[in-house]
Amino acid sequence: MTNLQQIESLLFISGDEGVTLTDLENITGFMRPAITLMLEKLTDKYQADPDCALTLLTSDQTYRLATKKEIAPVVKRYFEVPLTAPLSQALLEVLAIIAYRQPITRLEVDDIRGVQSSASVQKLVLRNLIEEKGRLNAPGRPFLYVTSSYFLNYFGLTDLSKLPPLEQQTELTPEELTGDLFLQAFENRKREEKNDGTTTKSDG
Repeated sequence: MTNLQQIESLLFISGDEGVTLTDLENITGFMRPAITLMLEKLTDKYQADPDCALTLLTSDQTYRLATKKEIAPVVKRYFEVPLTAPLSQALLEVLAIIAYRQPITRLEVDDIRGVQSSASVQKLVLRNLIEEKGRLNAPGRPFLYVTSSYFLNYFGLTDLSKLPPLEQQTELTPEELTGDLFLQAFENRKREEKNDGTTTKSDG
C-alpha cells in the first residue's frame, strides 16, 4: 500500500463530508507538506486523465472527491430513476442500521457495513426515509442521521417505540444487523397483528 493510496482511500471513504488536512495528518502520520503534495498529485492525475470521472474539491482545508461536471447528467439519473423502485437490499441494510442505532453518522454506518454507504444514505434522504439531525461533536463534525416521520408512515408505525424487536437483542453485532433481519422483524410483526385480527399499513 503506497502513501498515495492511503490518502486517496481516506478521501473516498469520507464521502460528501470530506476530510480535513488535520484528519489526514492524524490518521496517516504523514507530515502536512507531504500530504499537500499528494493531494496536488491526485488533482493533477484526475485532471490529466480524460477517462477519469473524478475531481478533487477543497474548501476550508477540507478535501472531498466528486464527479466532474460533465458527468452530472448520468449521476442525476442514478439518484432520480430508482425513487419509484422498491428498496434494494443495500438500502434496507443501511435503513436498518440507522433505524436501530440512530442518531448515527454515515461513517459509523460504513464501519458497521464494512463498505462505503454514501450513495445509499443520499438515496434514503431523497426518498425522505431518513434526515439529517445535527452534527457529531467530533473532527469534521459529520452529520447525524435519523429516521423521518415518513419512515413511520412507510412502515405503518405510530412511533419509534413500535419498531419490532430484533430477536429480543439489545445489542447486535454488525453481522447480525442486516436488511434481511429488518424485514424479517417487520414480517413477524405483521403476522402477529394478523393473528390478533389487526392490520398494518406497509408498502415496504
